[in-house]
Amino acid sequence: MSEDPQRRRLRIAVLLSGSGTSLENLFEQIEGGALRAEVAIVIASKAAAGGLARADRRGVPAVAIPRREFPDVSSFNDAIHAALAKYDVDLVALLGFLSPFETRGAFEGRTLNVHPALIPAFSGKGFYGRRVHEAVLASGVKLSGATVHFVDAEYDHGPIILQEAVPVLEGDTPESLAARVQAVERRLVPEAIRLFAEGRLEIRGRRVRIGAPVVRET
Repeated sequence: MSEDPQRRRLRIAVLLSGSGTSLENLFEQIEGGALRAEVAIVIASKAAAGGLARADRRGVPAVAIPRREFPDVSSFNDAIHAALAKYDVDLVALLGFLSPFETRGAFEGRTLNVHPALIPAFSGKGFYGRRVHEAVLASGVKLSGATVHFVDAEYDHGPIILQEAVPVLEGDTPESLAARVQAVERRLVPEAIRLFAEGRLEIRGRRVRIGAPVVRET
Protein backbone atom coordinates (compact mmCIF):
# COMPACT_ATOMS: atom_id res chain seq x y z
CA MET A 1 0.00 0.00 0.00
CA SER A 2 1.39 3.42 -0.92
CA GLU A 3 1.97 5.99 1.79
CA ASP A 4 -0.70 8.62 2.31
CA PRO A 5 0.76 11.71 0.58
CA GLN A 6 -0.58 13.87 3.41
CA ARG A 7 1.38 11.84 5.95
CA ARG A 8 4.61 11.16 4.08
CA ARG A 9 7.86 12.61 5.28
CA LEU A 10 8.57 16.13 4.10
CA ARG A 11 11.16 15.94 1.32
CA ILE A 12 13.76 18.67 1.67
CA ALA A 13 16.38 19.89 -0.77
CA VAL A 14 19.30 21.57 0.97
CA LEU A 15 21.33 24.14 -0.94
CA LEU A 16 24.68 25.11 0.58
CA SER A 17 28.09 26.53 -0.23
CA GLY A 18 30.28 25.53 2.69
CA SER A 19 31.03 22.97 5.37
CA GLY A 20 27.42 21.99 5.99
CA THR A 21 27.18 22.36 9.78
CA SER A 22 23.52 23.39 9.44
CA LEU A 23 22.93 20.35 7.25
CA GLU A 24 24.52 18.15 9.92
CA ASN A 25 22.18 19.64 12.52
CA LEU A 26 19.22 18.92 10.23
CA PHE A 27 20.32 15.30 9.81
CA GLU A 28 20.60 14.94 13.59
CA GLN A 29 17.14 16.40 14.16
CA ILE A 30 15.65 13.98 11.65
CA GLU A 31 17.54 10.97 12.98
CA GLY A 32 16.56 11.84 16.54
CA GLY A 33 12.88 11.86 15.63
CA ALA A 34 12.34 15.58 16.16
CA LEU A 35 11.46 16.13 12.50
CA ARG A 36 9.29 13.97 10.27
CA ALA A 37 11.31 14.76 7.16
CA GLU A 38 14.06 13.52 4.91
CA VAL A 39 16.81 15.24 2.96
CA ALA A 40 16.10 14.26 -0.64
CA ILE A 41 19.08 15.99 -2.26
CA VAL A 42 21.96 18.29 -1.34
CA ILE A 43 23.17 20.80 -3.91
CA ALA A 44 26.38 22.80 -3.45
CA SER A 45 27.42 25.92 -5.33
CA LYS A 46 31.09 25.02 -4.78
CA ALA A 47 32.70 21.73 -5.78
CA ALA A 48 34.77 21.63 -2.57
CA ALA A 49 31.84 22.29 -0.21
CA GLY A 50 32.13 20.06 2.86
CA GLY A 51 28.38 19.57 2.97
CA LEU A 52 28.64 17.22 0.00
CA ALA A 53 30.70 14.75 2.03
CA ARG A 54 28.21 14.93 4.92
CA ALA A 55 25.44 13.95 2.50
CA ASP A 56 27.51 11.17 0.95
CA ARG A 57 28.15 9.63 4.36
CA ARG A 58 24.39 9.21 4.82
CA GLY A 59 23.70 7.99 1.33
CA VAL A 60 21.87 11.18 0.37
CA PRO A 61 22.22 12.28 -3.27
CA ALA A 62 24.70 15.15 -3.44
CA VAL A 63 25.64 17.19 -6.46
CA ALA A 64 27.95 20.14 -7.04
CA ILE A 65 26.69 22.85 -9.39
CA PRO A 66 29.55 25.37 -9.21
CA ARG A 67 28.35 28.92 -9.75
CA ARG A 68 31.61 29.87 -11.47
CA GLU A 69 30.92 27.41 -14.29
CA PHE A 70 27.87 29.36 -15.49
CA PRO A 71 27.89 32.68 -17.32
CA ASP A 72 24.95 34.14 -15.40
CA VAL A 73 22.51 33.58 -12.56
CA SER A 74 19.75 32.41 -14.89
CA SER A 75 21.71 29.54 -16.41
CA PHE A 76 23.02 28.61 -12.96
CA ASN A 77 19.45 28.36 -11.73
CA ASP A 78 18.44 26.37 -14.81
CA ALA A 79 20.88 23.68 -13.64
CA ILE A 80 19.63 23.80 -10.05
CA HIS A 81 15.99 23.46 -11.07
CA ALA A 82 16.84 20.60 -13.42
CA ALA A 83 18.42 18.77 -10.46
CA LEU A 84 15.50 19.54 -8.14
CA ALA A 85 12.98 18.25 -10.67
CA LYS A 86 14.35 14.71 -10.27
CA TYR A 87 13.62 14.43 -6.53
CA ASP A 88 9.98 15.43 -5.87
CA VAL A 89 10.97 18.15 -3.42
CA ASP A 90 8.45 19.71 -1.00
CA LEU A 91 10.72 22.35 0.52
CA VAL A 92 14.03 24.00 -0.40
CA ALA A 93 16.24 25.06 2.52
CA LEU A 94 19.10 27.47 1.86
CA LEU A 95 21.58 26.68 4.62
CA GLY A 96 24.65 28.80 4.03
CA PHE A 97 23.98 29.13 0.29
CA LEU A 98 25.94 32.11 -1.03
CA SER A 99 24.47 32.33 -4.53
CA PRO A 100 21.05 33.59 -5.68
CA PHE A 101 18.28 31.01 -5.88
CA GLU A 102 15.31 31.83 -8.08
CA THR A 103 12.08 30.26 -6.85
CA ARG A 104 10.53 30.64 -10.33
CA GLY A 105 7.02 30.09 -9.04
CA ALA A 106 7.66 26.38 -8.52
CA PHE A 107 9.17 27.00 -5.09
CA GLU A 108 7.57 30.30 -4.13
CA GLY A 109 6.42 29.95 -0.54
CA ARG A 110 8.38 26.70 -0.36
CA THR A 111 11.92 28.03 0.08
CA LEU A 112 13.48 29.00 3.43
CA ASN A 113 16.71 30.84 4.17
CA VAL A 114 18.58 31.34 7.44
CA HIS A 115 20.47 34.60 8.00
CA PRO A 116 22.88 35.27 10.91
CA ALA A 117 21.38 38.63 11.93
CA LEU A 118 18.03 40.24 12.67
CA ILE A 119 16.67 41.09 9.23
CA PRO A 120 16.36 43.84 7.98
CA ALA A 121 19.54 44.84 9.84
CA PHE A 122 22.90 43.64 8.49
CA SER A 123 21.36 41.90 5.53
CA GLY A 124 21.34 42.03 1.76
CA LYS A 125 23.97 41.53 -0.90
CA GLY A 126 27.46 41.17 0.55
CA PHE A 127 26.28 40.38 4.08
CA TYR A 128 27.12 36.75 4.74
CA GLY A 129 29.15 34.67 7.17
CA ARG A 130 31.88 36.46 9.10
CA ARG A 131 31.13 39.74 7.29
CA VAL A 132 27.79 39.97 9.09
CA HIS A 133 29.33 39.58 12.55
CA GLU A 134 32.13 42.02 11.76
CA ALA A 135 29.56 44.61 10.69
CA VAL A 136 27.50 44.02 13.85
CA LEU A 137 30.54 44.55 16.09
CA ALA A 138 31.69 47.62 14.16
CA SER A 139 28.24 49.23 14.50
CA GLY A 140 28.15 49.09 18.28
CA VAL A 141 24.66 47.58 18.49
CA LYS A 142 23.78 45.61 21.61
CA LEU A 143 21.73 42.89 19.95
CA SER A 144 22.13 40.59 16.99
CA GLY A 145 20.51 37.24 16.31
CA ALA A 146 19.23 34.88 13.65
CA THR A 147 16.34 34.95 11.19
CA VAL A 148 14.58 32.23 9.21
CA HIS A 149 12.50 33.62 6.37
CA PHE A 150 10.80 32.71 3.12
CA VAL A 151 12.83 33.51 0.02
CA ASP A 152 11.73 36.08 -2.55
CA ALA A 153 13.51 37.83 -5.42
CA GLU A 154 15.73 39.96 -3.16
CA TYR A 155 18.62 39.01 -0.88
CA ASP A 156 17.50 38.39 2.74
CA HIS A 157 14.17 40.04 2.11
CA GLY A 158 11.28 37.57 2.17
CA PRO A 159 8.61 37.29 4.88
CA ILE A 160 10.06 36.41 8.28
CA ILE A 161 9.07 33.11 9.89
CA LEU A 162 11.14 33.11 13.08
CA GLN A 163 13.65 35.45 14.72
CA GLU A 164 15.58 35.34 17.97
CA ALA A 165 17.96 37.90 19.44
CA VAL A 166 21.29 37.29 21.15
CA PRO A 167 23.27 39.87 23.14
CA VAL A 168 26.41 41.44 21.75
CA LEU A 169 28.87 41.28 24.64
CA GLU A 170 31.87 43.40 25.58
CA GLY A 171 34.97 41.74 24.22
CA ASP A 172 33.07 39.80 21.56
CA THR A 173 34.94 38.70 18.46
CA PRO A 174 33.30 37.69 15.18
CA GLU A 175 33.92 34.08 16.23
CA SER A 176 32.38 34.33 19.69
CA LEU A 177 29.34 36.19 18.39
CA ALA A 178 28.97 33.69 15.54
CA ALA A 179 28.96 30.81 18.03
CA ARG A 180 25.98 32.25 19.92
CA VAL A 181 24.12 33.06 16.72
CA GLN A 182 24.73 29.58 15.32
CA ALA A 183 23.35 28.01 18.48
CA VAL A 184 20.11 29.90 17.83
CA GLU A 185 20.11 28.88 14.17
CA ARG A 186 20.35 25.23 15.18
CA ARG A 187 17.01 25.62 16.98
CA LEU A 188 15.20 27.96 14.61
CA VAL A 189 15.80 26.11 11.34
CA PRO A 190 14.30 22.78 12.48
CA GLU A 191 11.42 24.61 14.15
CA ALA A 192 10.61 26.55 10.96
CA ILE A 193 10.73 23.32 8.95
CA ARG A 194 8.46 21.62 11.49
CA LEU A 195 5.93 24.45 11.26
CA PHE A 196 6.01 24.24 7.46
CA ALA A 197 5.54 20.47 7.54
CA GLU A 198 2.54 20.88 9.85
CA GLY A 199 0.93 23.36 7.45
CA ARG A 200 1.03 26.11 10.05
CA LEU A 201 2.72 28.88 8.04
CA GLU A 202 0.54 31.33 6.10
CA ILE A 203 2.09 34.22 4.17
CA ARG A 204 0.03 37.40 4.37
CA GLY A 205 1.84 40.10 2.46
CA ARG A 206 5.07 40.80 4.34
CA ARG A 207 3.98 38.82 7.39
CA VAL A 208 3.92 35.13 8.19
CA ARG A 209 1.07 33.94 10.38
CA ILE A 210 1.78 30.86 12.49
CA GLY A 211 -1.43 28.95 12.92
CA ALA A 212 -2.56 26.00 14.98
CA PRO A 213 -1.54 22.48 13.94
CA VAL A 214 -3.61 21.03 11.10
CA VAL A 215 -5.84 18.17 12.26
CA ARG A 216 -6.02 15.53 9.55
CA GLU A 217 -9.00 13.21 9.30
CA THR A 218 -8.28 9.49 9.49
